[in-house]
Amino acid sequence: MHCLVFPGQGVQHKGMGDGLFARFPQETVAASELLGHSVVELCRDDPGGRLADTRHAQPAIFFVNALAWMDLARDGRRWDWFAGHSLGEFNALVAAGMLDLMDGLALVGRRAELMAEVTGGAMIAVVGPHAERVEAMLRGAGLNRVHVANHNSDRQVTVAGERPQLALAVKVLRGPGVRVLPVPVSGPFHTPLMAAAGRRFASVLRGFAFRSGHTPVMSSITGAPFEPEQAVRLLSRQLSRPVEWVRTVRALRAAGVDHFEEVNGSTLTALLSRIADGPAGTDGTPATGLAALVNQPAAAARATEEHV
Repeated sequence: MHCLVFPGQGVQHKGMGDGLFARFPQETVAASELLGHSVVELCRDDPGGRLADTRHAQPAIFFVNALAWMDLARDGRRWDWFAGHSLGEFNALVAAGMLDLMDGLALVGRRAELMAEVTGGAMIAVVGPHAERVEAMLRGAGLNRVHVANHNSDRQVTVAGERPQLALAVKVLRGPGVRVLPVPVSGPFHTPLMAAAGRRFASVLRGFAFRSGHTPVMSSITGAPFEPEQAVRLLSRQLSRPVEWVRTVRALRAAGVDHFEEVNGSTLTALLSRIADGPAGTDGTPATGLAALVNQPAAAARATEEHV
């Protein structure tokens, strides 16, 4: 079985979408009108470094993801499952027929605005220890305003929270066999500190229609198939709950997926060989070798960029 996965924020770069906009002129014009600026100029030129701003990055990534999927699908390509990492889940819902493209773009735009309003936070990537160990170290140090935000692989998580406590968390977490890397975001995304923004986003979501699709989507929050009636609850909680990418990949494999393909980069496929089919051993070594599932090579450092 084949699954197409969609990345989230962190994959944006100057020149992304090159060649896609000309192949989908009607959609590109409609997207620019909805956003109030030229999506082509934003992605091609990155004027003023706006792609570093989540308010611009999220809609741009969503739209380029969507065009990349449409470009594959127009050649008759079909998949058995879809999944997306955080923001990418909106693309998965569009691809599955559960959400209209322009509705998805409008939702992502509003999502980005609400997330940008929560300031004073930051995020780090932690490579080495398991998520449970990271949580234990944070709580043991009395740090209750920082949280594990993304479970990206068996030995890679991101931690987000308020800047003062996050600075202390860096000191607590650093040690032999542990790498701590900054992630360029301005908010404590995917933590309880985003709860108010999540509630506001729920009100926005209630104004949009979700329907039964033609292809299943695996939720990156629950690691279970996404149901349209859960849309408001799951997509709003996405802002304040950790992204369970490890659980999602394991659930897809358990459902029979043996081939993963990614649009707009290779961040997620690069993580596959670092996710065991079941719980990792005490030393963190995956139980089975899964390198054959990685369709596109990528450096480990690139994989740490996927965060929103």
